[in-house]
Amino acid sequence: MENLAFLSQIVLLILIAPIFARYLKVSIAVVEIVLGALVVWVGFIESGNELFKDIAKIGFFYLMFLAGIEINIKKFISFKDKFIKNVLIYFSCLYGISFLLYFVFELNPVYIVAIPIVSLGMIMALINEHGKKHKWLELSLIIGVIGELISIAALVIFDATVAHGIGEELYKSIIILVVILIVTFYAFKGLNVLFWWFPRLKRVIMPDNDNMSQDIRVSIAVFFILIAIMQYLHIDMVLGAFIAGVFIANFFEHKVELPHTLHRVGFGFLVPLFFIYVGTTLDLDVLFTQEIIYTASLIVIAMVLARMASSFLAYRKYLGTRDTILFSFGDSMPLTFLIAIATIAVNNNAIDLNEYYAFILAAMIEAIFIMILIKVIMANIKPSIQK
Repeated sequence: MENLAFLSQIVLLILIAPIFARYLKVSIAVVEIVLGALVVWVGFIESGNELFKDIAKIGFFYLMFLAGIEINIKKFISFKDKFIKNVLIYFSCLYGISFLLYFVFELNPVYIVAIPIVSLGMIMALINEHGKKHKWLELSLIIGVIGELISIAALVIFDATVAHGIGEELYKSIIILVVILIVTFYAFKGLNVLFWWFPRLKRVIMPDNDNMSQDIRVSIAVFFILIAIMQYLHIDMVLGAFIAGVFIANFFEHKVELPHTLHRVGFGFLVPLFFIYVGTTLDLDVLFTQEIIYTASLIVIAMVLARMASSFLAYRKYLGTRDTILFSFGDSMPLTFLIAIATIAVNNNAIDLNEYYAFILAAMIEAIFIMILIKVIMANIKPSIQK
């Protein structure tokens, strides 16, 4: 009964979060984190509920599942525009800068993964608000897809590193990861052939006229099965959730409304639980201290400048100055993955609580102020005409 009462209090936060987000015109994820921190600070709820922690973890996995749903493999492979050739330059520069900062300033190894991390979440929010008609946003989506794949791999390796250290277990995890990716690649090719030979099979699995929600049942089943497989293999379960999303998005495209339905299920309940849980782990008395604000500011500056340098090197000729700056800012808001890295690191004692708070605050600063900055630039500076 205590858990039921606790979850009832959390549901109230889920209910009021969109109202505050709409009124304040900020990301709802940021509002949910702040609400989670506030209710613990004022004593409305107590932190440390194990059931809430477990459900929040499922919420995070579901968020990664939704990220996978955003990836259209066929469209991505067929995209032959010239800026694809510069992807290697962009990411090499981005990761090169993160390694350089790590060595020069003798940073925690966590920063090697955190500074170049990419997430589709806020990019999708930008596309939802401004549409894909802008060249820099179209590029942001392509880079976001590639970056998210790299980031998923980085998260898996990072999780294994902080959990087991550099040694036999890490190498074993990397080998298993590579094998999983190879098996996934050939499984997708095999399924593509299977569905080509038996096109009606898709509609047997997910009928067009479905009054029993079979499409949702299949999606959730695939989600949990792949998570369970990753858990059995001792690989970060994020990868299983992500692959499940890619599978659903690319083999059942006849179910046009399914991604929207799965998004509503996720963002209506499971995903908010994760962000509220993140908020409940914060101590507001510590979060806004001078030391943490200073560290968070440095993290934001490092992430933005690293992307700015990489973007100008790779895409300045294609986008022009104004759109290159917008692209850099659009790629500088990896809210969910930055929080994920901080959570994994603090749970494995790779960083202390102060650094954890700094990462969370940095993620919130990026989500709020960079979104505002993008709006200001788009409203007041006209794009240059590319020849």
